[in-house]
Amino acid sequence: MAASGKAKDLVLVVEDETLIRMDSADVIRDLGLEVLEAVDADHAIFLLESVPGVTVMFTDIQMPGSMDGLLLATVVRERWPLISLLVTSGRTRPASSDMPIGAQFISKPYSSFELRRQLQTLTGRR
Repeated sequence: MAASGKAKDLVLVVEDETLIRMDSADVIRDLGLEVLEAVDADHAIFLLESVPGVTVMFTDIQMPGSMDGLLLATVVRERWPLISLLVTSGRTRPASSDMPIGAQFISKPYSSFELRRQLQTLTGRR
């Protein structure tokens, strides 16, 4: 438990680019949040099914595998509706109608400041 008595938020980072995933995870850890890392949607679903307590999923849109990040976000919204969603891409900006309800978007390249700001908003931390 954190000093406030609230359990630490657990953020699942889904990114196939290793350096980007590692850098994002470091920024998130610096906020005092716990991090799980997945290389694709299938790995993310496996982690969600086996590790309880994920509160935020941060996913890239373009990924190899059985589904892209938008479809993954839609599946997560349906199966785990309490998980906050943050979606990113450097190639496309999805229409709000293509995003699950309540999902937020951040464009690549994003700064560590912008990622922190988005996560603080999603987790209610300041």
